Amino acid sequence: MNVRAQPPLNVLIVEDEALLAMDIEAMIEDAGHRVVGEAASLYEVEDLASDLHPDLAFVDIQLAKGTSGLDACALIRKRWADAIVVFVTANPLKIPADFAGGHGVIPKPFSRNGLMSAMRYIEEGVCDPPPVSPQPASFIAAPAFAAEWSQTSP
Repeated sequence: MNVRAQPPLNVLIVEDEALLAMDIEAMIEDAGHRVVGEAASLYEVEDLASDLHPDLAFVDIQLAKGTSGLDACALIRKRWADAIVVFVTANPLKIPADFAGGHGVIPKPFSRNGLMSAMRYIEEGVCDPPPVSPQPASFIAAPAFAAEWSQTSP
């Protein structure tokens, strides 16, 4: 049984590859968190209930219907300003230097262990910043986000 000191994170998955979205959902739930919504395109993010209040969103860069994860990130940050947005993409070079308001990236392909390590690190940073664990190799923090967590260090 997974014993948690903190309440589970509410996670939004924005991914157009159905099998990958299901894998990510299983990993999130295995880590003791809950998926509060899923979307495959910007249009589906727009249709999500505004009372979801995700703590964390995993967002692919290239979404269904020709939409962009960068636009989805902007919408998520507008609707749920406190949500941490992490891009999950095989094309990290498509992310602007300022991460377009996102907080980091997990490059594809990733391993189960890599995603779980990134989740633990992000959970520490969300629930009791800054994270006490070293940043895993599977997660690249946006420069502004890394600086924010380093400023909250004791």
